[in-house]
Amino acid sequence: MSEALLTAGGGGVPAGPAPGARAFWRRLRARRAALVAACVVVLLVLVAVLAPLLTALEGQDPTTYHPSLVDSATGGVPIGSFDGVSGSHWLGVEPQTGRDLFARLVYGARVSLGIAFAATAIQVVLGVGLGLAAALGNKLVDQLISRVTDIAVALPMNILALALLAVAPDFLPRAVLLALIMGLIGWTGTSRIVRAQAKSLASLDYVAAARLSGWGTWRVARRELLPSLAAPVISYTALLIPGNIGTEAALSFLGVGIIPPTPSWGQMITDANTWYQAAPAYLLLPAGLLFLTVLSLTVLGEGVRAALDPRSRSRLAVGTRKPRDRARGARPKNAARARTAEGAPVPAPRGDAARAPRDDEGDAR
Repeated sequence: MSEALLTAGGGGVPAGPAPGARAFWRRLRARRAALVAACVVVLLVLVAVLAPLLTALEGQDPTTYHPSLVDSATGGVPIGSFDGVSGSHWLGVEPQTGRDLFARLVYGARVSLGIAFAATAIQVVLGVGLGLAAALGNKLVDQLISRVTDIAVALPMNILALALLAVAPDFLPRAVLLALIMGLIGWTGTSRIVRAQAKSLASLDYVAAARLSGWGTWRVARRELLPSLAAPVISYTALLIPGNIGTEAALSFLGVGIIPPTPSWGQMITDANTWYQAAPAYLLLPAGLLFLTVLSLTVLGEGVRAALDPRSRSRLAVGTRKPRDRARGARPKNAARARTAEGAPVPAPRGDAARAPRDDEGDAR
């Protein structure tokens, strides 16, 4: 789906050089929804980075049990209103364990966002490298990388990740293992986009001139192709991050992702399945944050794509400013032509055009 979002509206035209920073920011500022999404993403990243400071400010940590804050007679339901919200526990506590919910949410943001960003970085590095190798290499290299890419695309990512995580050794950190597996599986989309764009750019005059001047293949790729590939790669990267967040949450929800007591939004949603009636905040808070994060990153990725490629129309109609006419009372270009076709009188010329004699008058004289 991300590849379709990226290539739709391009019409198969190879991407040119990336627009300047000023032009990019001007186009991005015209999309208010993308700006709001960017603010939300920055806020979530700051919360993840400052998680130790925020939990220290609250005076709690994500792993300490508080059995006195849950009612054992009812199976571990938090004591108090709104799932135990108080001055010491800003968002309440977990059922059964009594662990602070705010601390687990902010540390869960650090884990979920960290895995998503690390997996995206691996996917982009592998995809760009293999895509350039396929586009600039000989026919055998191109065929080999293309067939491997087709096979990797056909494999179901979630099922393959489940199988790899099930047989992975326990001594590896789970977050690092998740990022590696997601990165090694999900590079195919970036590779296909880079290969197609690089093959289109390789036939342009400035690339041919660089080759005729004696530059090597990888110097041409580094100096001529990579700057022009920046726009599609950045656009696709922005659309990869929300997909990776959803994948990590799905794997944690299935029980093969992050292992407790390490907090993760997907793992918290899994534990909250049986508590959605007795303690609804335990389910709604991580699910709502996950939805908000994925939505914000998707809207931001669409805004970045449209700002980097002004030839394509954005499918995000909400939050996009319509260009205003520069002069008041400006009329469409074809308004006069349309009135003439309908039989309306054409306005009389003014100035020098009115004083100039016509050819038929000169002949009559």
